[in-house]
Amino acid sequence: MSLDRYYLLGRSGLRVSRLALGTMNFGTGGFHAAYGKTEDESRQIFRRYLEAGGNFIDTADFYTAGESERILGTLIAEANVRDKVVLTTKFTNSVAPGDPNAGGNGRKHMIRAVEASLRRLRTDYIDLFMLHTWDRITPVEEVMRTFDDLTTAGKIRYAGLSDVPSWYAARAQTHAEAHALAPAVSLQLPYSLIDRAIEQEHVAMGQTLGLGITAWSPLGGGFLTGKYRPSDQGLSGEGRLSDAGSPSGSSWSEREWRLLAALEGVAGKLGVTMAQVALNWVATQPGIAAAIAGASSVRQLDANLGALDFELPAELRAQLDEASAVPPVSVYRMFTPGYQSWLVNPGVKVGDKPAEYAPAVQNWVA
Repeated sequence: MSLDRYYLLGRSGLRVSRLALGTMNFGTGGFHAAYGKTEDESRQIFRRYLEAGGNFIDTADFYTAGESERILGTLIAEANVRDKVVLTTKFTNSVAPGDPNAGGNGRKHMIRAVEASLRRLRTDYIDLFMLHTWDRITPVEEVMRTFDDLTTAGKIRYAGLSDVPSWYAARAQTHAEAHALAPAVSLQLPYSLIDRAIEQEHVAMGQTLGLGITAWSPLGGGFLTGKYRPSDQGLSGEGRLSDAGSPSGSSWSEREWRLLAALEGVAGKLGVTMAQVALNWVATQPGIAAAIAGASSVRQLDANLGALDFELPAELRAQLDEASAVPPVSVYRMFTPGYQSWLVNPGVKVGDKPAEYAPAVQNWVA
């Protein structure tokens, strides 16, 4: 159960663990209080992650009303590992209801947010500072200029984006490149066997523009652990998921239960848990730099670390791919390799180009 193999994050020289430690449950305040952990409980999880060789820590100013950052600041200082860890935090959510500039992605709030995070984290720089959510208002030029200024000032080392449309991320990156601004190096998005929507655009965009994707909710909100089963009310099982719908926002369907059965079968063949297979699948997918996984205990963290101890055979990966596949809709149907092979040169099979030619999703281009 070792994390001491590191990978470059996007088009940067920053080396990170394939499994990042999510700390949304560090602390007992705010929105995440129902499943939060005390400082002592968090300390055990944090130290075990470091012992395993992990260096990639994910938090946000919004998590447990700022407690997550405060606890991390204490734990990092105690362990004297500030320069060894890659510390990620995020901004966007309002920190002062009633103040129109205490949230969003404008320059005023960005600077306010980074200063507040630095104080809570007890550090003078943040390794990866990320826009948490697209606010639909702030011009992308303002965001990227502010990221550049914060990088120049030494307050952050790298910039990133989270939960934004692919066109927005592409606009942000190309604007930064065109104006010699600090580029984004990471894109944080939901991704799992149960939610593969980002494969339509985000993954290829990230590969093309140098954005390493970090996947949140790689276990589909806990659905892929196997602790939920179908019932008259939608599902049964103890956990944070309700019977109102799936992690992707749709109602529970036969597709999801078939996927769960396929996942259970693969896990049984490999002699590992369903959660470990699901994490392994995400962490080894093209374009994915790291999977972000939280833990409620050291035992759960160790189980998560075990997801990197085996290789998913090609035939079993294919079974999971097939069970989790979602047919492309609307115009996306026109971008499938089979359709384009027929369109570009009917009757002629188009083979793969060399790996260095272009991303695999573009192999149909003549």
